[in-house]
Amino acid sequence: MSKSKTPVNPLLQSKKRRIGPGVVVVVILVLALGAGVGVQYWRSNSGVEVSSSGGPEPTVITGPGTNGQGVKVGQAGAKVNIDLYLDFRCPHCKDFEDESGDTINKLVDDGTVTLTYWPLMFVNPDNSPRLANAFAAAAAEGKARSYADELYADFAKSWTEDQLIELGKQLKVDDAKFEAGVKGTTYGGWLESVGQAATTRKVEGTPTVFVNDKMLPADALTPEGITAAVNEAKG
Repeated sequence: MSKSKTPVNPLLQSKKRRIGPGVVVVVILVLALGAGVGVQYWRSNSGVEVSSSGGPEPTVITGPGTNGQGVKVGQAGAKVNIDLYLDFRCPHCKDFEDESGDTINKLVDDGTVTLTYWPLMFVNPDNSPRLANAFAAAAAEGKARSYADELYADFAKSWTEDQLIELGKQLKVDDAKFEAGVKGTTYGGWLESVGQAATTRKVEGTPTVFVNDKMLPADALTPEGITAAVNEAKG
């Protein structure tokens, strides 16, 4: 005679655990948050590496600090001037630099044009002024173009104060005046005057480019469009 099986109380049975959709969402959010923290740490703490070829730096004709005037570089006497209104936190300016920067640099280097930088603070109220001020400090040391180029070359970097100072060192700008300029707001008043001059000229965004006082349309902000405008201005 077979023994009867002891009845099993279903309430005492171990239950299989199922991962509900809420748990999955939480896990994804935690992973995303961790990745975001890691990226931000890299942006703020990564080392500074100069990517420029080390070519000649154009002469700074008009340095920062002159009320209502941008930083002009190139060879004095050029018949054409390019005014470039930019923001160092503007992704469109980064794209413009990638596409047209070499063309403008060549025009400056061969004496065809002078280039005037107008650093604005449209995009990021916290970071744009800090980077513009550091650019001004570097321009005062004769490193306008290379400093600006490097800020865009590693656009993803946070460019903390330490990174901005290290960039100067990499570009052979390593003195107390430059470091004090980066740490302080030495060029704050000048930057405000540059912004006011841009408003007077009806500059509403970045990048904005003038060739001999003629504003180029957005579809002309290309190597071909800039070259054509310069050739027309030369007459």
